[in-house]
Amino acid sequence: MFIFRPVLGIFVALLLVLSLVLANLLQMTTLLVWPFSRSAFRAANRGIAWAWNTFLHLCVERILGVEVKQTGDPLPMAENGVVFANHQSMADIPMLAILASRHGRAGDLKWFAKAAIKWVPGVGWGMQFLNCLFVKRNWTADKDQISATFAQIREQKIPFWVVSFLEGTRATPEKIRRSQAYAQKAGLPQLTRVLLPRTKGFEATLEGLGANVQAIFDVTIAYEGEAPSLLRFLCTDIRRVHLKVERYEKLPEGVENWVIERFVEKDKALARFQQGGLL
Repeated sequence: MFIFRPVLGIFVALLLVLSLVLANLLQMTTLLVWPFSRSAFRAANRGIAWAWNTFLHLCVERILGVEVKQTGDPLPMAENGVVFANHQSMADIPMLAILASRHGRAGDLKWFAKAAIKWVPGVGWGMQFLNCLFVKRNWTADKDQISATFAQIREQKIPFWVVSFLEGTRATPEKIRRSQAYAQKAGLPQLTRVLLPRTKGFEATLEGLGANVQAIFDVTIAYEGEAPSLLRFLCTDIRRVHLKVERYEKLPEGVENWVIERFVEKDKALARFQQGGLL
């Protein structure tokens, strides 16, 4: 298996890239119906996204044989939600896509992503058709565009899982040290396995989507051993990834403090898990 897995991983990577190119081409054809029916345009792109994310799910669990073990709260099917998770690796993205696929939202993922990704062939081009949110990490610059997207989702009753990595970037040892230094100055908890979350965008998301949000999903992602790069995830013998999901319908007043508390709990859970305990 050690010899075979790199070949299998490269094969799966090629399949995913080729299928993504095909998905982009199909998405471009939907522009033909845009002037005549916005609902048909959205339905077609939702179907394309559902097909690709379902294929991704199949590749990870059936072809690569990675078990994505889910614990925590049961999630209703096809529920509109705001999802936030810890971020260690690009492999986190297919993990959340698999979670969405399991719960009827494979076609409805709306990712917060860096503005530069918008122009990346394949992933970025595809996201532009799906009401994803491209941000520059400057709230003044991002606010109008984000508000317009949320208004469109609200008014047109577009199904969604809006996904955000509230740390803003992947947690690395150096970034954790910088986050701890900031937390010390600000009188906030110093975390050791996750970064201090940025809460402004999360609060704006809840406000912008309003009553359309049926639940908030807090996802903790844990890898057995070191968090892998996407290439290592595909090409080495990784057997199991753990997802702990906690579902909330109502949040207390003081959302900023609540989010920070959730990341304190993530930090403790990851420490416990890395010492051989339960997530």
